[in-house]
Amino acid sequence: MPTTILVTGACGYIGSHTCVELLAAGHRLVALDNLSNGSREALRRVERLAGRAVAFVEADVRDRGALERVLRGQRIDAVIHFAGLKSITESVAAPLRYYQNNVGGSLALLEAMAAAGVRRILFSSSATVYGDAAAPVAESAPLRPNNPYGRSKLMVEQLIGDLALAAPDWRAGVLRYFNPVGAHPSGTIGEDPRGPPANLLPSIAQVATGRRPRLLVYGNDYPTADGTGVRDYIHVGDLARGHTAALRRLFAQPGSFTVNLGTGRGHSVLEVVRAFEQASGVAIPCTFAARRPGDAAASYAAAGCAFELLGWRAETGLDAMCADLWRWQSANPDGYPA
Repeated sequence: MPTTILVTGACGYIGSHTCVELLAAGHRLVALDNLSNGSREALRRVERLAGRAVAFVEADVRDRGALERVLRGQRIDAVIHFAGLKSITESVAAPLRYYQNNVGGSLALLEAMAAAGVRRILFSSSATVYGDAAAPVAESAPLRPNNPYGRSKLMVEQLIGDLALAAPDWRAGVLRYFNPVGAHPSGTIGEDPRGPPANLLPSIAQVATGRRPRLLVYGNDYPTADGTGVRDYIHVGDLARGHTAALRRLFAQPGSFTVNLGTGRGHSVLEVVRAFEQASGVAIPCTFAARRPGDAAASYAAAGCAFELLGWRAETGLDAMCADLWRWQSANPDGYPA
């Protein structure tokens, strides 16, 4: 049955790719974004890929009045909540900004949803809520985030959990991402970091296009096969399809759920570098630096719960992740046009 979905943070990296999948599944979308970390051009390209229009509202998720007007005026059936700040390093330097945006914005959204009678939400959480839990990381692992970004995500999870306990008619899905990478296979949309990228693959891609001289690798003395850190990288397209699967469950069954979205497999930094060199044909010079405080040697998901609850699993391998990222980056070396 066609439904109307409000997507907050729709113009960002994961939001835009999820919009493509939602439109392909037949949903009507209302995209809300303040464009602080997203691009209006990304949404235009989503519309071209899908061959369908998306209603766009430029507003901040902390603006409860604007949210209520959208929720009531557009007859929203469910919300997918991406909007928020996402840099671990930045969160350590500016914790209040992260709590205000991520926690304050989510609180305003939940209040507006309650007032408008909208009772279904998917929340974009993160594997950072696990801190340095031993891999493979299951949903039952202790929640011990070690930075303000991760703590802000956990606080929102707790807000949603408390609300669902107090009001059983709410249906909520919490999706804990591992490391989203790649781009749409067409190369039309992809990740466009504002400022220096904080994540591995965007940094590698910028080295390949000459925007950065070399890749700085933090730590080559971990107890891993090649001494570099191991992480679970998931293609953004698989991640987007995970959201459509979670949305189906949200409409089909009562209650709430929390699942990891990852591949269940880890790749080291140097393994990723080699895969990207193979995909791009460009050598990536590396310089090794000391480990960063708090970085685990290995972190990857226990991914079985998502298949059990949602019928979803990641399907794209590392080579395709790198090839799709290179297709995007080489066609858009400076990201989206200003």
